[in-house]
Amino acid sequence: MTIHREGYPTLALVTVSLGVINFAIWQFFPENNIIQNIVLIVSLILFFIVLQFFRHPLVKVPINPNHILAPCDGKVVVIEETIEDEYFKSPRRQVSIFMSPINVHVNRNPISGVVRFVKYHAGKYLVAWHPKSSTENERTSIVIQNDKGVEILMRQIAGALARRICWYVKESQIVTQGEEFGFIKFGSRVDLFLPLDAKISVKIGDKTKAGVTVIAEA
Repeated sequence: MTIHREGYPTLALVTVSLGVINFAIWQFFPENNIIQNIVLIVSLILFFIVLQFFRHPLVKVPINPNHILAPCDGKVVVIEETIEDEYFKSPRRQVSIFMSPINVHVNRNPISGVVRFVKYHAGKYLVAWHPKSSTENERTSIVIQNDKGVEILMRQIAGALARRICWYVKESQIVTQGEEFGFIKFGSRVDLFLPLDAKISVKIGDKTKAGVTVIAEA
């Protein structure tokens, strides 16, 4: 288990801020051990909450060209047929995974292939499970095409707490199933847009693990 590189600036800021708060408490209440201890305990709890959010566990990915793997840890909240109007502009099977603040927030490639499309959209910060979050929130859309010609669109969506979407791929880049392609800070969501003939392997409410859980076969 390691700490994700996106976490170091945040952890440094949290450490300095909590240090200043505790120093101020000791200065203003030098003889009040109860207040000092309460603030110290709360500070440690907050630090470890932030620390666990940026954990980066080692994942052994069962690479399979017929499988579409989960792009993130979380819970399946949507499985439906919809019109994807940004890239495909046609009907697709949508699978959405909600990531709570306690989930690992590393995003992984669901398939191996070539990145055909990357686009970032600034936007709102509606709660991640809101129906309009997929089209109105801050988001990044990424399309990967495998060697069979199947294209998968992944959409990273910021939630009410998330204020930074990170992605590490670019168009024409060759990527491998299960490798990290991005990270979203705090609660968020990832949508997958799959071919209509994809055989869905999960159901609403299922828990997913990035790079491990099989979402569908195509």
